[in-house]
Amino acid sequence: MNRTPVALTAGEQFDTKQIGPITQTDIVRFAGAGGDFNPLHHDSAYAARAGLTGVISMGQMQAGMLAAWITDLVHVEHLLSYSVRFASPLSVGEVLELGGQVELVDATTGTATLSVHAKSADRVVITGSARVRVSLSD
Repeated sequence: MNRTPVALTAGEQFDTKQIGPITQTDIVRFAGAGGDFNPLHHDSAYAARAGLTGVISMGQMQAGMLAAWITDLVHVEHLLSYSVRFASPLSVGEVLELGGQVELVDATTGTATLSVHAKSADRVVITGSARVRVSLSD
């Protein structure tokens, strides 16, 4: 499928999306799909010995949720690049809020640069950037 790119404007803020609260089942399902069976993600006692308050989700789980949110906004075929930085862990029971904005629209290349993030309450969990193809309608 080749849908028309969306029109974006520099400075445009995206509507946020909330996911959660995150459950142990969410984390275990992601572990099974991705093969990440680190005990930090399923063993509360192990996580406590590591200094955490409980199990945490994999950073790639939040990165995947953020990527899915971006592609819902701009269509997957128009996502050209995506990178993330993990800032803090996400625990069972927390709600993730996805958000971002358009930083730059480049009319020469027909692309836009987005800054994106996922937060839990006021704490940043992950930050990222994406470059996407855009419509340059007048």
